[in-house]
Amino acid sequence: MSLPGPLVAIVGPTASGKSELADRVAQALGSSVVSIDAMQVYRGMDVGTAKTPVDERRRPLLMVDVVDITCDYSAQRFQQTARQVIDDLLADGVTPVLCGGTGLYLNAVIDDMRFPSGAIGGTRRRHYEQLLDAMGADALHAELARRDPQSARLIHPHNARRVIRALEMQDEGRSYAQHHQGLHARRPWYDARIWGIELDRDELYRRIDRRVDEMFAHGLVEEVERLVGQGLRERRTASQAIGYKEVLQALDGELTLDEAREVIKRRTRRYAKRQISWFSHDERVRWIRADDLERAVSLVVDEVSSEGPEASKDEDDGTVQAF
Repeated sequence: MSLPGPLVAIVGPTASGKSELADRVAQALGSSVVSIDAMQVYRGMDVGTAKTPVDERRRPLLMVDVVDITCDYSAQRFQQTARQVIDDLLADGVTPVLCGGTGLYLNAVIDDMRFPSGAIGGTRRRHYEQLLDAMGADALHAELARRDPQSARLIHPHNARRVIRALEMQDEGRSYAQHHQGLHARRPWYDARIWGIELDRDELYRRIDRRVDEMFAHGLVEEVERLVGQGLRERRTASQAIGYKEVLQALDGELTLDEAREVIKRRTRRYAKRQISWFSHDERVRWIRADDLERAVSLVVDEVSSEGPEASKDEDDGTVQAF
């Protein structure tokens, strides 16, 4: 049985140029870009998430500004909504162009990923959130380690949201560790052609540093101050996003703004390394050096339409050449 599709996914680390390439590919295909980003779903989180400004979008950008920051969101909810968006595009006869760096959200959409039954805002969830407030993240992680050592080893003690999910799964008689292992058994939901943008590490870090500087110049601090008035501090997900967390610390006097800027750069570089690692473990990703944007666009579009010659691969590293 054939899978629905095809669709294109442009992935890679933050600041690698995914948005520009995806926008150009969507323009060439007469389609829309579907954002696969865990933070761009929130309204008002624009500067700190590098959301493409409306007046700079060549094609519609979907799955951004989906919910207010006061709403809880999850990969499961993203899966449901994004698949409907994708199915509507396919029904219109166009090729959706997915774009983003949140690997879990990408896999939740393009693979047959099943989620635990725990409900956002449910009684069990509220119980563990209250324990988190009373005990702190380290103590809650210690409770997980007592009940499920294998899962605790996979989860950072300060990733409270994931610790809570693992505890919920324990209550259901399931193991987060076993579920996590199952994520690597990929069962495609769509016929997805995945392209990953590759950059030299030094160039990537320069881009990250430049982007953070631009965020501050374009009003990141003012954006955080505005969102504080909308309840940002009370939201465990949005308030912990890189850029927002550090500016909140600066507003609280825990850091200077210059210190916050440098911490954001450092944490973003670490996050980029994790993104690269995630996508490198997916054998479906075809890595592309997009130094020449026009050639990169042509390469992706030709491959999808099967009109151009097959992309040649570098004999040494398997990277598709786009220049």
